[in-house]
Amino acid sequence: MSLEPHEYHEALAQLAWQVELGADEAISSVAVDRYAEKTKPAAVKPAEVVAPVAEAPADVSAEAARLAAGCSDLDALRAAVENFDGCDLRRGARNTVFADGNPAARVMVIGEAPGKEEDRAGKPFIGASGQLLDKMLAAIGLSRMAEDREQAVYITNVLPWRPPQNRDPLPEETTMMKPFLMRHIELIKPDFLMLVGNPSNQLLLDTEQGVTRLRGQWHEVAGIPAVSIFHPAYLLRAPAQKRLAWADLLMLKAKMEES
Repeated sequence: MSLEPHEYHEALAQLAWQVELGADEAISSVAVDRYAEKTKPAAVKPAEVVAPVAEAPADVSAEAARLAAGCSDLDALRAAVENFDGCDLRRGARNTVFADGNPAARVMVIGEAPGKEEDRAGKPFIGASGQLLDKMLAAIGLSRMAEDREQAVYITNVLPWRPPQNRDPLPEETTMMKPFLMRHIELIKPDFLMLVGNPSNQLLLDTEQGVTRLRGQWHEVAGIPAVSIFHPAYLLRAPAQKRLAWADLLMLKAKMEES
C-alpha cells in the first residue's frame, strides 16, 4: 500500500512521538514462530524505505504567494502561516515556530527549521544550538532580548514546522514557504541578514553551494546585505570550524559599525 506524502510524514511523526515516550520495540498479541521466519525472504529494513517526494503543486505555491502578499503586518503574517494548509509538515508539528526577538532589530537571523525543543516551545533556536547561537551573537554585542535596535536581533526560520526526525528541509518545502519568508523580510526591513545553515543560504541565494563556499563574503537578498554562517548545530559537531564562524561574525560587526 502506497502512502500520500502527507500520510507518510504524519505516520513518521507519530512513530517519533512513540519513541520519545519510551517505546523501543514492537510487541504483537500473536506469537511469532522465528524458526519458520528463516525460510521467508528477508523483509525490507525501515531505513531502506524512501519517502515519496513530489514537487510543490503550482497552485499551492501561488496560494502561498497570494496569502503572503495580503499580510500588512507581522500579526497578519503569523496568522497566515499558522493557517496555511499547503505544507504537510504542519500536520506533524506540535507548534508553528514563527519568530523570536525584536522586530525593530537591524539584524535578521534566518535558520532552516525548528528542532524538537523548538517544536515544543514554539520558538526558534532554544535548544543546544540556540544556546550556542546566543553566545555567538553576544560575542559581538547582539542579543534577541535587547530593546535597542543597534544591539537587537530578530530570529526566524525558512520553515515554521519541524521536519520529521529533524531531517533536512526538502526543496519543495522551502520553495513553497518562500513567499512567506520574503514577506517576513519585507515587514521587518532589517539592515543585515544572517543566513544560518545550508537550506537558508541555498533558498535565498538561489544556489546549490553550501556555507563552506558561501561564507567569508557578502551577498545580497532583496537588496539587503547578507552574510552566510555555519549552523550552530554543525559547530557543535565540528568545533574546529568555530574560528571561521568567528571571522564571519567579526565581518558582520565591522559592516554594522561602518553604516
